[in-house]
Amino acid sequence: MKLSREIKTGLIVVMGILCVIFGYSFLKSTSIFDNNLTLNAVYADVGGLQPGTAVSINGKNVGTVNSVKFKDTSGNLLVTFSVNRDLMFTKNSKVELYDTGLIGGKGLRINPVFEGDPVVNGDFLETMTKASLSEVADKKLSPILEKFESALTDADSVMLNVNAVLDTRAKRDLRQAIADLSALMTDLKGAGGTLNRLLKNNESKLDKSLTNFEELTSNFAKLSDSLNSAGLGRTLASLEGTVANLNTLMARIEQGDGTLGKLVKDEELYTNLNNASRELDLLLQDFRLNPKRYVNVSVFGKKQKDYAVPEEDPAEKTEN
Repeated sequence: MKLSREIKTGLIVVMGILCVIFGYSFLKSTSIFDNNLTLNAVYADVGGLQPGTAVSINGKNVGTVNSVKFKDTSGNLLVTFSVNRDLMFTKNSKVELYDTGLIGGKGLRINPVFEGDPVVNGDFLETMTKASLSEVADKKLSPILEKFESALTDADSVMLNVNAVLDTRAKRDLRQAIADLSALMTDLKGAGGTLNRLLKNNESKLDKSLTNFEELTSNFAKLSDSLNSAGLGRTLASLEGTVANLNTLMARIEQGDGTLGKLVKDEELYTNLNNASRELDLLLQDFRLNPKRYVNVSVFGKKQKDYAVPEEDPAEKTEN
């Protein structure tokens, strides 16, 4: 059968149209004869997500992004993507926008939930966005950089204030103080070397002194043991008892108990003893001045003379 030129032309046009349709579908990463689900998600910012990006579930590619376009005048973006029916999930699943690598590419992955109503063609799924590494780093580093800048500003202000305070004379004095400190450190270093040499030269004497000190400590320990074995504890206890008894005796004397206490506390007895002492003193004085008043011895049997009281009797003068 011979085809006419018109039929051939028509077949060529139909084939061209089919090639255009298939090419357009290939470029959009969609298939005309597939049975995939077309789903939607709305994001405020897609971070450069491009059509044709793979959509995955648990790391396995299950579909592609079909289109990204503005949804309304608020600036929200409508992402349309298709997934195959190998794994059915519910409307409670979420679509996560994540960073695919360090170069900043974005991808979609579905976090499937299997409880609830299954998804159908054209459903809108709940969205979530995972921060990229650069965003996390910027979020963490920004406060640190701000504090660092603030610290630099404060340090600059401090240096300006220091320069304003330290005039020429103050700077000169500060240099002199640093030079003096350096000289002091040099002197201390020399003193340390001298001390090291002194210790090194007298090392044997120091060892001997330490040995003598150890022997002295040992002897003192032995002496302490000897005192303990000699009954020093019992002696101290006895002395403590004696002191307690003495305190008791002094307390009784203070209270006027016993003969000694009465002698100390009885004023009348003190007065009587004082008077008796005075009378005895007068008697001895009169006996010294007038012995004939008390002793009259006759050797040849003469009659004893009567005693005559002298005109100036010391006893009477004392009494008066």
